[in-house]
Order: sequence, then C-alpha cells, then structure tokens
Amino acid sequence: MKISNIQKQLIQLLHPKKAALTYTIKGALFGVAVGDALGVPVEFMNREQLAKNSVTNMRADGTYFQPAGTWSDDSSLTFCLAEALTKDFDIQLIGQHFVSWYTENYWTARGEVFDIGFATRQAIERIAKGERAELAGGFDINSNGNGSLMRILPLLFYLYQKPISERFEICKKVSSITHGHIRSVIACFYYLEFARQLLMKQHPFEIYRNLQSEVTNHLETLSINKSEIALFDRLLKGNIYKLEASEILSSGYVIHTLEASIWCLLTTENYKDAVLRAVNLGEDTDTTAAVTGGLCGIWYGFDGIPKKWIAELAGEKAIDNLAKRLANKLG
Repeated sequence: MKISNIQKQLIQLLHPKKAALTYTIKGALFGVAVGDALGVPVEFMNREQLAKNSVTNMRADGTYFQPAGTWSDDSSLTFCLAEALTKDFDIQLIGQHFVSWYTENYWTARGEVFDIGFATRQAIERIAKGERAELAGGFDINSNGNGSLMRILPLLFYLYQKPISERFEICKKVSSITHGHIRSVIACFYYLEFARQLLMKQHPFEIYRNLQSEVTNHLETLSINKSEIALFDRLLKGNIYKLEASEILSSGYVIHTLEASIWCLLTTENYKDAVLRAVNLGEDTDTTAAVTGGLCGIWYGFDGIPKKWIAELAGEKAIDNLAKRLANKLG
C-alpha cells in the first residue's frame, strides 16, 4: 500500500524521534554510498592526473568499467553491517553477512563484487571456514588498511547512547572482524566519536577540540602502547584543518583516510564540496570519499546531498528501505 504525503506527515507528527532518526540514518548511508560512487571510476589515479581532469559529477566506466552511480565494497559492507543491525546485535551475524556479500553478491550495487581489499578478503575467507568473526581480522601491524573504517558508520546508531568504555569495546569487536590491530580500532573509534557528536548537533570544529581531550583521555585509561596513540597526534594534538592539501595523504592506510576525511569536512562548507575534495585527493578515492561522505551526510543531512547524485545511485530504493528498517529497530 502506497503511503500518501499526508500519512507521512502524520507519522512524523506522531513519531518525531523515529522520523528524525530515519532522516539521519539516510544521510549517513547515502552519504557513504554517493561518495563511494563518485570515487569508484577514478580509484588509483593520482592527484596530478585528477588535477587535469577533476571529478565534478558521477562518471561511468573508469577503473572498473562500471556504470555511473556504482558503489563498491565500501558501501556494500556498510550496508551489510546496517542490515545485521536491523536484527539484534550479533558479531557472528555481521560476519556472515560479509561472507554472503563475498560469495553470493549480497548487497552489491549491480550483482557482482568487483573490488575487495586483501585483508578483508582474508578475514572473510577465515569466517567462511568457521573462524569466529571477532577473531577473523588481522592483528599484525601490516593489517592497517582502511577496510574496517570504511564500513563502520552504521554502528553509530547502535552504540551512541552507551558509555564510552562500552562504545570502545563494541567498536573494537566490529573493527576486528576484518582489522583487529589497535591502530585500526583507534581510527574507527575516533571516527564514530566524531560522528556521535555530529549526531548530537555539535559543530565540527567544536567536536574536533572536544575529541582532543575526550579520545586521548579514554585511550590513556587503556593498556595501549603510547607510540600507537602518538600516531594520531595530527588529530589529537594539532590543527589538521590548517594544513595544505599537499600535506594530506590519501592512500589506503587507515590513518591517512581518517585524517583526510576530517580535513575535507573541516575545510569545506557543504556535502558536495567535501566529497569532491576527497575524491580529487586521488589514490584511494572511493574510500576517502565514502568515509568523508558518511560524516557529511550526518552533518548536512540527507537533503544536503545533491538530488542528482542520489537519483543516479544504484539501489536507491533498497538503501532508503534499509535506513527505515534500521531506524525502526533502533528508534
């Protein structure tokens, strides 16, 4: 049965909190997917190449020869996590959804997996062979690509009201499905803490300052090697927004992606400019833009994402439905 506009308005009046949560989740999910899709055609192109032919809109073909609006593993695994969270929180279920994506093309843009990181593939194959999901990710120092950061955002809506110690532990478990090293965990934790305060309507610059003490203080209560915490000094002690683009790296290394996403958010004033800045940094274009887009989708809202890009996006109705189901579960 089709719901009329009047019925929609009544639902919003009777359930304002759920309507607001649905809107915010839509901003987050579409924010990730649109950024991802903008970056897919130019992944691995360097900054100099993109300076000569900058991305300004959705493109077809390119790196993976995909139609315009096609999102990659970044969004697929984000949606797999969100899908699992429409049920009760279950690490094993999340892991099984990742397996279904890899082996059965579950939550793919157009029915095929065309991009997957090495560490993520290894972890998913371990889960498929029976490994417990929270132990499947690599724990060595070389397992610090951005594969858990790129898909962690839906977890925000499950844990944002929990105490900080619990938020960290849940984040650690979900990151560790594919990336278990403490560096990746800290990156995911910082990102979710930033997103959490955006959800609470704090201004991004205020959040940036807040987290310099809040995240640092919490990490110092844990038995974490101080040298690992020091790797985040540009965020936790510096003013990253004052850096030039030449000082912002955009490889697949988790700290590079985290720094670039915060820099893009803090140095622009709308969703469009932020994700295009992320894409045109080059290299891991889809992930940098997806991670940036998730934050911007929350801050600027679903309506802040260009309608043209949403209309071009693969699976628009399915993503919209997922956002509503997640809000119904968690609202």
